[in-house]
Amino acid sequence: MSTAEEIVEAVGGPDNIVSLTHCATRLRFQLADASGIDTPKVESIKGVMGAVPQAGERYQIIMGGAVQNTYQAINELPEMQGRRELTDAELKAAARAGGVRGKFAWIDSFFEFLSDSFRPILGALLGASLFITFMSLMSTLGVIGNWADPRTELPPSWQFVNLLWQSVFVFLPLMVAYNASKKVGADPWVGFAIMALVMLPGFTGLGASEAAYTASVAGSEVTLIDIFGVPLTIFSYNSQVFPPLLMAGLLGPLYKLLKKIIPDNLQLIFVPFLAMLIMLPLTAFLIGPIGVFIGAWVAGGLGAINALNPLIFAIIIPLAYPFMVPLGLHWPLNAVMLLNIQNLGYDYIQGPMGAWNFACFGATAGVLFLAWRDRDVQMRQTATGALAAGLLGGISEPSLYGIHLRFKKIYPRMLVGCLVGGLILGIGGWLTTPVHTQAFVFTSLLTIPAFTNMPLYALAIGAAFFTSMILVIIFDYRTPEQKAAAKLTGDADVPVEAEPRVIVVGDVETNQARQWVAALGGESNILAVEPVAETRIRVEVRDTDAVDAEALRRAGLAGAVQVAPGVWHLVAGLEADQYAEGMRRRLAAVNA
Repeated sequence: MSTAEEIVEAVGGPDNIVSLTHCATRLRFQLADASGIDTPKVESIKGVMGAVPQAGERYQIIMGGAVQNTYQAINELPEMQGRRELTDAELKAAARAGGVRGKFAWIDSFFEFLSDSFRPILGALLGASLFITFMSLMSTLGVIGNWADPRTELPPSWQFVNLLWQSVFVFLPLMVAYNASKKVGADPWVGFAIMALVMLPGFTGLGASEAAYTASVAGSEVTLIDIFGVPLTIFSYNSQVFPPLLMAGLLGPLYKLLKKIIPDNLQLIFVPFLAMLIMLPLTAFLIGPIGVFIGAWVAGGLGAINALNPLIFAIIIPLAYPFMVPLGLHWPLNAVMLLNIQNLGYDYIQGPMGAWNFACFGATAGVLFLAWRDRDVQMRQTATGALAAGLLGGISEPSLYGIHLRFKKIYPRMLVGCLVGGLILGIGGWLTTPVHTQAFVFTSLLTIPAFTNMPLYALAIGAAFFTSMILVIIFDYRTPEQKAAAKLTGDADVPVEAEPRVIVVGDVETNQARQWVAALGGESNILAVEPVAETRIRVEVRDTDAVDAEALRRAGLAGAVQVAPGVWHLVAGLEADQYAEGMRRRLAAVNA
């Protein structure tokens, strides 16, 4: 059975899948019913780095760099082509469930909107960041002048190379407008067209006409021109992301309203027309300028903090990012970085962000070391993919969702690495020159040349990486039960649960004994039971084929493995003695 087939089966089959999308590293399922999914079983599938159950019948499976191929393979399965269409009642129920996201649902929806507006273009951004790094490296080596300074005259050949990354960042507002409009349920091409208005050469050309004039707006000098007596603000919207986000935020409700009041047979023509009729001038005159000023205000606030105390800023950013990224709070900061580069010519956030990223990757490297030492196949596979995505692509999600958020002991070790990297950047920047970058890049090994004061930056991220890695190796990241399970299973492909379930209701030993005895083939199949090595129970059985190892894990065991013909070890944790006694009493009661 292929990986795609195993995943579809594990999530309840094709008929249980309402929709399937993907981001840079994860398959994102909307299911009709997610209650029956066995997450440990999903995580044991070859190629799967981890699984993240979510509210509202949503389920995410972490695939790392293989996500695109897996997504295509799932959609190409014959059973996905001929799956049953969900009834209206099921679709409505799934939609209602998808909206149930806790006490502050609008906050979750807002950050999901931000994430989905950027995630589909991560590949393009990553590719462009490597072109930027190449230009930075050539400038550092003296092959070309300062490529980021518009006053520098580059040879025509290098001018062309410099255009390669601009194709992404100049037109970034159009990409964001498309994704954001799609996320809110509007026609994404309508959103694209609305944002394209303010990026037309003719639009910016209005600012050069004789009728244009300057005025002070919100403390800034801007260019204005009267259009039918109404002042129109002329900005360069290149690389801006707040305006398209605001535009889409209004376009979505407008689209839904128009679909309600316009008959079905007229919607194809009049919904997009009326939406454009309203949103085109509204974006040019109001939404666009507001978005520019919001971005400038946020960037100015962070700039003021950095100017007040760069050392504190360099520490706060890497310590905050481990908590911001899982919640999607880092996306607005990415927009601020782009604004800094556009307005200041450089950005001061990406350096401290690099300290967080490499502390994260260092923790993953520590996990990989322990997985190799303990011959933990599942974790070795997960950590290898996550580390490659991090060091080469600067993407932290595979590490976070696949490992760090599953093992709560990792975060304290990782935060120490963040602190060390931030301190080095802050103190080093105060003693020498601060670390800046003149372009938006993903903080990976490949983009180190894009940063000024490269030796200081390399020292900081190296210290963050090795601090986290060494702390994880020395102090481990697992509970004693998880560690014992990893050593016991060895090269056997037996998944280790991140948090073994502990039953605390009623008579614990009796309840667990009943479940485990049944999974071992019943009382008549068990010859002997005894605790061993503090955390394990040794069980001798008559017929190994009657043992259901999967049922044992579902019943709360961290691991179950056959160590010899007719002999099984159950990883029961520090209460192995009590559980073994419970099983013996169960056998004695039945045999009596």
